Order: sequence, then C-alpha cells, then structure tokens
Amino acid sequence: MADAQAEPSTRAESTQPRRLRMRQRLLIGLGTFVAIAAIAYGLYWYLVGSHYVSTDDAYVHASLAQITPRISGTVILVPVYNTEHVKAGQILVKLDPADARIALDQAEANYQLARRQVEQSTASKAAAQAEVSARQADLIRARLDYRRRAALARTGAVSADEITAARQAYAAARANLIAAQQREAALAAIVGNTDVDHNPTVLAAKAALDTARLDLERTVIRAPISGVIAQKQIHVGQHVDAGARLMSVVPISKVYVDANFKESELNDVHIGQPATLTSDLYGSGVVFHGRVAGLAGGTGAAFAIIPAQNATGNWIKVVQRLPVRIAINPRDLARNPLRVGLSMSVTIKISP
Repeated sequence: MADAQAEPSTRAESTQPRRLRMRQRLLIGLGTFVAIAAIAYGLYWYLVGSHYVSTDDAYVHASLAQITPRISGTVILVPVYNTEHVKAGQILVKLDPADARIALDQAEANYQLARRQVEQSTASKAAAQAEVSARQADLIRARLDYRRRAALARTGAVSADEITAARQAYAAARANLIAAQQREAALAAIVGNTDVDHNPTVLAAKAALDTARLDLERTVIRAPISGVIAQKQIHVGQHVDAGARLMSVVPISKVYVDANFKESELNDVHIGQPATLTSDLYGSGVVFHGRVAGLAGGTGAAFAIIPAQNATGNWIKVVQRLPVRIAINPRDLARNPLRVGLSMSVTIKISP
C-alpha cells in the first residue's frame, strides 16, 4: 500500500522538471524569435525603411477650368454632358447672339459716322487755313489803304469821311482775321496732327466696334483646355449672367497628387525626389511614378476658415500635416487615368 502511494508521488515529481524544461525552452525560443525579428526589422529599417517615407493620406487633384460666360444672355445650345471628354476649342455653350449682332451693327455705324465726321473736319480745317490766308491778305490791303489815305489827309487831298471809312475797313479786316484764326484753331483741336485712322474720335469708335465684335464672339463658349466635363449646371433656355458658373473641365491628363505627410517626416523631403504611388481604384498591381514638385506654403490648419486657437489654457500639441505635391508621369496617366478626389498611397525615396 505504501509503495502504491509513493509511486504517483514520484511520478509527479519527475513530471514537474520536464514541464519546467519545456517552459524554459518555449521562453528561450520566443525570446530568440523576438530578438531575430527585432534584428531583422532593425536591418530592414537601416537598409531600406529609413530611405523612404510613406503616407496613405493623399488625394488626386487638378487645376480645374471653370467655365463662365463673359456676357449675359440666353442659352440656346449645350452640346456636352457630364463625364464627356472634350478637346481644347470645342464648343461647350452657345448664347443667343441676336442682341450682340444688333450692338455690333450699331457700333459699325458709329465707327463709319466718326470717320466721316473727322474727314469732314479735316476738309473744313483746310478751308479754314485758306480763309485765314485770305483774311491776312485783306488785312494787309486794308492796312496799306488806311496808311496811304492817312498820309494824303495831311495835304487835304482826302476827306475825313474817307479816312474814317478806311480805318473801319482796317479794323474789320483785323477782326475777320482773328475770327478765321479761331475757327482754324477749333478745327485743329478736333482733327489734331494725326490722320483719320489715328484720330481720338475714330479710335474711340473703333474700340467700341472691337468690343461689340468681341461680345458677339463670346456668345460661343469653348473649352479652354482638354479634359472631362464635370459639374454641369446649365440648360437650354436658361438666362445666365456674366461670371455665372456653368460647368468645369477637368484635365485628367494633368492631374497631380497632394500627399499630406506629418511634419516629423519632412526633414529629408526635397523637390525632385522620386516617388511611387498606388491608388485604391487600380489596386497595388498598378504603380504610378512621379516626383516631388513642391511643398505647400502652410499646413491645412493654417489655412482653415476657422484656424486653431493654440493660445489657450487647454492646449494639446497635435502633429500637423503639410501637403507635398507629387507630379505624376504623363505616360502612367495615359495608361491608367485618374480622377480628382481619388485616394492614393505615396512613397517618397528620400535618400539615394
């Protein structure tokens, strides 16, 4: 009986060292694994990871072209729709040109009238100059006649009435000359020292004509760049005012990415460094290539409508993010077009 009780006790005592040894082996194995993993990560970080910075806080942007009319009018044609690809110069909207044509005809008539008036003034100036010459001759003749009669009056050969008449004729000739000179000066002020085409009145009428012609051309609104139509808010029959927003053209071949990196990651980021990008649209199998085009002038919080008030008693430091613009290789965009607003993952190589 005593031997039977001793046998389980001995068996239990022999099992405990075995479990202890197994536990020690497991701990040693786990420690070895952690040490190897730490060494591997350290080597990876030193050899690879420290040469790159990455973020998934990145989105596609583009310099949109806002389509707005330069004149007011009624829409008579909208031949495009949202998502349509358009080329630079393609017609997007047509406004009713009736009022613009009438204004152009009126401006053309005013221009021709201005030219004729200036031509008439030029001819009148020439006539005024001839009249001044004639009045100068009359004055010379009247002065000589008066002086001659005044000399004869001393001898009594000329009566006092003749002297008076000669004096009045001399004064009248002088007054006529002054009047003719004033008319010439008035016409000279109108005509100036230029030809008809460079006369201020004609130039003003020509400017009004050019404006009217330009307004007629502006009844047809064309795409300033190639891209995709978006945000179309216009319909046939709608009256629009100058400057109203009609639609946008998105140049998908010239999109770029704004990657928002933490400020602590930007110490070694510089313009020109290569970058690789992937999008949620195409997945990790499609890699875009690009380069750092620039760093923003301020963080998003700095340019917020209501900026953060950091001068408060309950201030908590928050790591800020700064947009870094990445220019994408056009060939990659041609193969796999992107759209504004898509999410991207960006990795920048910050060291050779």
